[in-house]
Amino acid sequence: MASLRNPQKGAPHFPIEEREAMIAESVTHLDNVQLVAMSTLVVDLAREVGASVIVKGLRAVTDFESELQMAQMNRELSGIETLFIPTGAQNAYIASRLIWEVARYGGDVSGLVPEPVNRRLKAAAP
Repeated sequence: MASLRNPQKGAPHFPIEEREAMIAESVTHLDNVQLVAMSTLVVDLAREVGASVIVKGLRAVTDFESELQMAQMNRELSGIETLFIPTGAQNAYIASRLIWEVARYGGDVSGLVPEPVNRRLKAAAP
């Protein structure tokens, strides 16, 4: 699992170090997950760790177009394939901007995010 700052999105709500801590705390029970911070191309990291496939989750059809372009570019650059896994309908609406907005106004997002994230969202709410 890689942590990065996406320059295509606005300023993050949490600094990268805190996001990495949230991820690390959320996956401690998974022995086969390694968290790696990156500031390079995902294919460079994939080669570095010996990965032959990049796994991406898709929430909606709108995600597919940009993810497909990235997958094709990654394959061209490295030969590494991308596997897309669609989310179940029960989670398709979940987006970080919506989670943040609900939490900011005091809404309960505990069923939508891991506990380490929920704790920090509550602490950050006005």
